[in-house]
Amino acid sequence: MNVTAEPLKVIGKGKGPLKVLVAKPGLDGHDRGVKVVARALRDAGMEVIYTGLHQTAAQIVEAAIQEDVDAIGISILSGAHMTVFRKVRQLLDENNIDDIIVFGGGIIPEEDATVLIEKGYSHKIFGPGTPLEQITDWLEKA
Repeated sequence: MNVTAEPLKVIGKGKGPLKVLVAKPGLDGHDRGVKVVARALRDAGMEVIYTGLHQTAAQIVEAAIQEDVDAIGISILSGAHMTVFRKVRQLLDENNIDDIIVFGGGIIPEEDATVLIEKGYSHKIFGPGTPLEQITDWLEKA
């Protein structure tokens, strides 16, 4: 399952490789998948900032602003995806930030992924088992 918002805007602020913040919000301690994705992004030539476990939406957005990232990737398995993505988007909007692509993955039902896209909380949701190359290719073209 992969759900995408259309059309995508071009990311990359023209100052080198894409800079992607990868975050693991909430109390979920399962970080193997997010670390694999972070490594794949790095191996594809992107600069990756991994925030670590147990991040709040505010911490994620603060780090994204401080690091001047092009994209935020959120990995979530806890079922709190609707709340987390909504809050991240709200905080980006409150800071007048509209040039950061938000994407995510984990255990997110397709119906919820569609809602996240339709409401503008996320640009893309990747389902479990998505090939890493598909994620890196999407980011390079987004």
